[in-house]
Amino acid sequence: MKNFEFASPQTEAEAVGLLQDHGGRTAVLAGGTDLVGLLQADLVAPERVVDVRQIQSMSGVRREADGLWVGALTTLDDVLASPMLKPYLSLVQVADAHHAIQIQSSGTLGGDLCHLPNCWYYRNGYGLLAMKDGESLVETGDNRYHAILGNSGPAKFVNASRFAPALIAWGAKVRIIGPAPDQVEIVPLEYFYISPKSANQGNTILKPGQLISHIWLPAIEPTHVSATYEVLQMEGLDWPLATASVTLDVEGGIVRAARVVLGHVAPTPWVSLEAASLLRNQMVTEDLANAVGAAAVSKATPLSNNEYKVQIAKTAVKRAVLKAVGQLEGGL
Repeated sequence: MKNFEFASPQTEAEAVGLLQDHGGRTAVLAGGTDLVGLLQADLVAPERVVDVRQIQSMSGVRREADGLWVGALTTLDDVLASPMLKPYLSLVQVADAHHAIQIQSSGTLGGDLCHLPNCWYYRNGYGLLAMKDGESLVETGDNRYHAILGNSGPAKFVNASRFAPALIAWGAKVRIIGPAPDQVEIVPLEYFYISPKSANQGNTILKPGQLISHIWLPAIEPTHVSATYEVLQMEGLDWPLATASVTLDVEGGIVRAARVVLGHVAPTPWVSLEAASLLRNQMVTEDLANAVGAAAVSKATPLSNNEYKVQIAKTAVKRAVLKAVGQLEGGL
């Protein structure tokens, strides 16, 4: 780990100001569950680390007329304990699926959304695109856990956020502050992520000196139901092989609106319009849920060693749909 300056601002404005120095070669510390490992491996080498944990305005949940503002420093424990977030069941299910106590107590929503890929080529210093001598290490090497969707470009990693699919299915937005002291952007979360085309691009739209301060969730209606289904190899400090999150608007047993988002299958959270369209104006049955799962992976292009993920992702979508309407048990 290389030496760096350490700063602990008390306000959002102070944080933005501190992130501007050193030509933007700075990093944000929240829970630290990802950044510490990246620093130790010299995968990131900031000249200043800005610890935002003392910024009170970035914590907690605040209700407004059109929805909720959730601070980026909200921990997984906070999600589980918040009565205002309890109706957003798919989010609670993600938080509850983290079985490591240290992640639940320290990990933050903002940190999860910005978690860099767990791709072993990236974690061993070959960059987001995992290139060596102009060749893709993923295409020719071990790609068991890499993308099956959206992988036609140079990026083959899978997005590492566990909360992003559920949040996107709810239509969440993120509040981005910086790089100017008074600069604020509100961006739909589904447009926050990018699939890099070159080595100098990241995997989000964040520019140097910017950070997420809050997540916005729309007001929930009595007809809204949701669920997340994660496929894990084991419980504990494990990352999903594939996930699916759905949010449905169900009236009289009929789905009036639907959002289906897959995770850990593409360089960005994967919004499946094909799957959602099959659900609209239909009553959920096991056969329909199976067809929705098939539609969600209809464009999959698996790599040499990860075709198994197509079936897993299909099943995750099917089970998320059934889970949302209370039909999962006995409907496998």
